[in-house]
Amino acid sequence: MAATQAGIHWTDTNCNRGNFKVCICGGAGGIGQPLCMLMACNPHVSELCVYDLTLAMAPAAGVAMDLSHLEKKSKVKGYALEKDDLPRDKLEECLTGCHLVLVPAGMPRKPGMTRADLLGVNASIARNIVEACA
Repeated sequence: MAATQAGIHWTDTNCNRGNFKVCICGGAGGIGQPLCMLMACNPHVSELCVYDLTLAMAPAAGVAMDLSHLEKKSKVKGYALEKDDLPRDKLEECLTGCHLVLVPAGMPRKPGMTRADLLGVNASIARNIVEACA
């Protein structure tokens, strides 16, 4: 049996149905929050980790608490790091055993910033998350 939600193809052969652990890096941002809600409501997700920086527009723990009010089976927990903390040093509990890591994290372009500057900043964010996953 297979299902599709949010562009992800879930199959029973990948993992036992309803036992996926998902981490959303950047989960407290403008894209991350609705993505967290979609994943929390997905019947295949049993554990959802919401990770973001402490300077995000909302605290990751607050997003997790908001999601706890939904009628759903998934357990949701928030994780926050300071801007200078490295994910590979601080997110072992969050990322261990994840079946899926989604990364809507990034920084928007600021006035005077070139696209190359923006790419460099966002590539560094992605690199740090990938290193933590490895």
